[in-house]
Amino acid sequence: RIRSRDRDRRAARKIINLRLREITATTKATDRNHLATMSNQTNGNIIQLEDGWNEVIKKGAIDVLERTLDDGFDTSFEPREYIRIYTTCYDMCTQRSPYNWSRDLYTRHGETIETYLRNTVLPALQDKTGQGGTILLNELKHRWSNHQIMNKWLKKFFTYLDRYYVKHHSLPTLEQAGLQHFKTEIYQNSKENTTSAIISLIDEEREGEIIDKTLVKSIVELYESMGMGSLDAYSSDLETPLLDSTRAYYGRKREDWIAKDSTPDYLIKAEKALGEEKMRVVEYLNPATEPKIRKVVEDEILQKVQMNLLEKEGSGCSVLLANDKTEDLQRMFKLFSRLDSGLQPMANIVEKFITSQGNACTDKRQARLDSGEKDKNDDPDFVKSLIDLHEKYLGVIRETFASHHLFQKALKNSFEEIVNNDVGQYSNAELMSTFCDRVLKSGGEKLSETEVEQSLDRIVQLFSFLTDKDLFAEIYRNQLAKRLLNQRSASDDAEKAMISKLKAQCGTQFTSKMEGMLNDLAVGSEQKSEFDKRMEQQDTKLSFGVQVLTIGNWPSYKAPEVALPPQMSKCMDVFKEWHDAKHQKRRLTWVHSLGNATVRATYGKKSYDLQVTTLQAVVLNAFNEGKTYGFTELKEKLNVDDITLKPLMHSLSCGKHKVITKSPASNKITSTDSFSPNAKFSCNMRKIRIPVASVESSHNKNRVEEDRSVAIEAAIVRIMKARKTLSHQQLVAEVLSQLAFFKPQPRVIKKRIEALIDREYLERSSENSQQYNYLA
Repeated sequence: RIRSRDRDRRAARKIINLRLREITATTKATDRNHLATMSNQTNGNIIQLEDGWNEVIKKGAIDVLERTLDDGFDTSFEPREYIRIYTTCYDMCTQRSPYNWSRDLYTRHGETIETYLRNTVLPALQDKTGQGGTILLNELKHRWSNHQIMNKWLKKFFTYLDRYYVKHHSLPTLEQAGLQHFKTEIYQNSKENTTSAIISLIDEEREGEIIDKTLVKSIVELYESMGMGSLDAYSSDLETPLLDSTRAYYGRKREDWIAKDSTPDYLIKAEKALGEEKMRVVEYLNPATEPKIRKVVEDEILQKVQMNLLEKEGSGCSVLLANDKTEDLQRMFKLFSRLDSGLQPMANIVEKFITSQGNACTDKRQARLDSGEKDKNDDPDFVKSLIDLHEKYLGVIRETFASHHLFQKALKNSFEEIVNNDVGQYSNAELMSTFCDRVLKSGGEKLSETEVEQSLDRIVQLFSFLTDKDLFAEIYRNQLAKRLLNQRSASDDAEKAMISKLKAQCGTQFTSKMEGMLNDLAVGSEQKSEFDKRMEQQDTKLSFGVQVLTIGNWPSYKAPEVALPPQMSKCMDVFKEWHDAKHQKRRLTWVHSLGNATVRATYGKKSYDLQVTTLQAVVLNAFNEGKTYGFTELKEKLNVDDITLKPLMHSLSCGKHKVITKSPASNKITSTDSFSPNAKFSCNMRKIRIPVASVESSHNKNRVEEDRSVAIEAAIVRIMKARKTLSHQQLVAEVLSQLAFFKPQPRVIKKRIEALIDREYLERSSENSQQYNYLA
């Protein structure tokens, strides 16, 4: 029966609205007719207030309208009846004073609405209070709809009053006055109950129950209308209590969830709650509520338990990282990014976790060394573990954390600590440079071109975290020189690619010497063909070639003097004569320790091609006549010192291929040993490479320190020249900010400042010993 009655009411309202539209045209025509006949009014046509109100307006319009609304049936006005009522209102408003009843009609219009609301609508709502939120809201929705219809009809009847009297006296329009009466008589008396009913329905929906969203939306629109053009009523009477209720609701949920759920499960519920609250606003609340209710929910279920969730044992952020829970980490990132500074604690945990993973790699290397493994500058497994670790978490930062700057900084900070944590005798800079050497030299890592490119990219990424970049450059330059001079470079393109990557990372200054080395070889190949033509004109049995190196580009090498065979000396003289003619202002310095030679050796009936250094070739030539030499005698014959000769003799007499016999037999060279050709030497290979141990380190530590001192002093002078006067702390800070390839200790900078003071580049201020002045 209730549903049938609701349908009848809706049908009746549609009919009433149709009648309103039909009558609008009639009203306009009636206005024109009455305006045309106003001049014909006489005293016999005057309508008294009580007669017009009681006999026409109240009886013919208001009483009929109230019965229609109460019954819910259509007893709408015929056009003729509507015109009669409208005409009466019109005449009463256009009569000359004192019979112009505009003010009285305006007052009685308001009293009519107030009386109906107070005597009919309010009691009906009070009867429904306590019977359930849905019943009360449905009744309010019905009464609000009726009031809107009544307001529209009365506005039509009193159109002329609204059009002239209200406008002339700056009064609220009839529609505004009707809304204000509803707000005063109904809204103010029922808002507490209706607000509680709405909040109860919303809480029911949060618990998974189905509610009448259309009903709630209708009541929300009522609250919005009560603001008379603003959202003040909605905000104060519904939104604020709803936000307080929401805070309490999710406060209870937070305590329940945090006690029994893991972090991923909690965040799934939090994500769902936030999504539901957003849809709730879309479906039946005002859009202005969305950021406010979102903030409340975020505060309650995220902000207040953020650290609990991040550090929760067994399911916190570190555990998710350790178990590669990408989806859970993405959800965590997405949710905490909603909070002000919500990502910083998470980024701190990520940084700490990555650092611990890197330290685990370092600890493994330390454990291997502690177990007795020989420490050497070649540890590809360790370097690969760091590369793989960086590659893994670089992917995590990109894919899981959307390359957010806080997580990029976390990755950078963690790897700066990892990469600069040296273990053992050799620094990580040297281990990384040696790894590059394995990749780039022939006979090293067996990699395709794509794999080489990939390996170089990754090692340069790791290199970017090094503090001592200048140390890496010095070691890499020495190893590059060996590859180039010994023809051990696997690919010129790969060498150029690596230098380009370092250049992109650190600038032209960092790689200028390396590029110069490659340029020397390129120019040398052009000069070689020209010199070969000159050598063809000489009567010599040797195949002789020279590589000219620019001193400033290449590492410094020892150039021991040695007594060369006449054939070699002749070839060197020919080259010097040819070179001096082409480059008169250049001075040649022969570095025999870098040269190489192929020596044809005959043992019995079998010949071998021995691939040796130039100095080894000179030693072998001394044994050409089959004589036996003591160590001291051989040293005097060749005009070399012990440091140079011992490694040479060790390689020839104690190595894998013993082409010289040492007496007494041992693996150590002493000054009392004697040497002779090994007549019993035999090998299955025809070409034999005999390496010699290098007595030089991979880099000159003193040179690195000297270069650093120069760089620090240059930075100090540059800064002081611009600033003229600076305190000690300010100067140290600016020097550290300008040095890109290494980070010296403050005490080292202080030492360089003292040196510049001694050399009168700077002076201490006479007023403050902690302040320096620049001396022009």
